[in-house]
Amino acid sequence: MTKRITIAKKSDIPENEGRAFPFEDRMIAVFFHNGEYFAMDDFCPHQGASLAAGWVHEGSVACPWHAWRFALKDGCWLDNPKIKTDVFPIIVEGEDLILEIDDE
Repeated sequence: MTKRITIAKKSDIPENEGRAFPFEDRMIAVFFHNGEYFAMDDFCPHQGASLAAGWVHEGSVACPWHAWRFALKDGCWLDNPKIKTDVFPIIVEGEDLILEIDDE
């Protein structure tokens, strides 16, 4: 079953930046880049840094601790696509950013 929750407002996310929001037992990073919104697990799989605090550039976010870069669209680490972080669909409804996440 898929859960839909309002995770943020459009105005909460500046262009080419990310913000982290709590959802149940995890943090979700939401990014606004090139007119699109993206959501992924906020914690870098390398050492747990907040990806929302990273640098957004050319469709990716770079971890602020060690510069591991992850594709915003699919969460793949750009240096080794076998490693990835979870991504989640974001739906824009008016000013709301709606997160869709599978209830496991």
